[in-house]
Amino acid sequence: MAGAKNHDYHILPPSPWPLMGAFTAFFLAVGGIMWMKGAEFGPWVFAFGFAGVLATFYFWWADVIKEAHAGDHTPVVALHLRYGMILFIASEVMFFVGWFWAFFDFSLFPAMVGYTPGAHGEAGSVELLTEGVAQWPPKGLEVLNAFELPLLNTFILLLSGTTVTWAHHALIHGDRDGLKKGLWCTILLGVLFSSIQAYEYMHAPFPFKGLNYGASFFMATGFHGVHVLIGTIFLAVCLVRAYRGDFTPRQHFGFEAAAWYWHFVDVVWLFLFVTIYVWGGWGAPVHGG
Repeated sequence: MAGAKNHDYHILPPSPWPLMGAFTAFFLAVGGIMWMKGAEFGPWVFAFGFAGVLATFYFWWADVIKEAHAGDHTPVVALHLRYGMILFIASEVMFFVGWFWAFFDFSLFPAMVGYTPGAHGEAGSVELLTEGVAQWPPKGLEVLNAFELPLLNTFILLLSGTTVTWAHHALIHGDRDGLKKGLWCTILLGVLFSSIQAYEYMHAPFPFKGLNYGASFFMATGFHGVHVLIGTIFLAVCLVRAYRGDFTPRQHFGFEAAAWYWHFVDVVWLFLFVTIYVWGGWGAPVHGG
């Protein structure tokens, strides 16, 4: 029969979301640039683009969920969805490799600079040194104590990895109550991590601007913090879907992808803690110590 389906894939109907996503992402980027440049309508263009991107996320993923419920996600399609998530996480790994590379470049080949903290909360100053030996962190800079809040956040993320695994195993065994409890615990731990990191940033003894230590520190740990927020939202959506009864022991890739992403966030933090907090601040005076 002409046009009969003789494969395991499903043909998608025409969708407006890819085009809408492209245009709204364009407005988001242009609006952000206009806003940073002080243009009058920059914030409004940015807000329009941001709202459009969120709407694209919502409607596009809603269509994907409908396809899953309709039975379009055959074993072959589900396998390739997993391949896609694996490649996405691999791209995120390379994203963080760039920030680690920058940090190691600064630390292994430090500049001859010194840092003088500002008085009464004012900005400090960076000066070129004419005598002495280049060192990392820069001479005179106080660093955060790796074994206080950063270590606490490490324990929090490791614990969240166990709770999301608990939720996953509960789902596989048909324990929907355990699924919800595990997700609630993981989400609350993610919020706690972000709150502690925000407090840490507020009390950091070094600035972001004008200092390679501060710039590399805040960019690497800050982007990880953004990924924690994204992962928390990802898991919150899974929690809503769990209450709706969307997931089954045999069909739950949406949750599985969120769990993979969360474990990735955990592993990246372990590398950040060891390299940036512990090794990167070794030998420097500790703030408040």
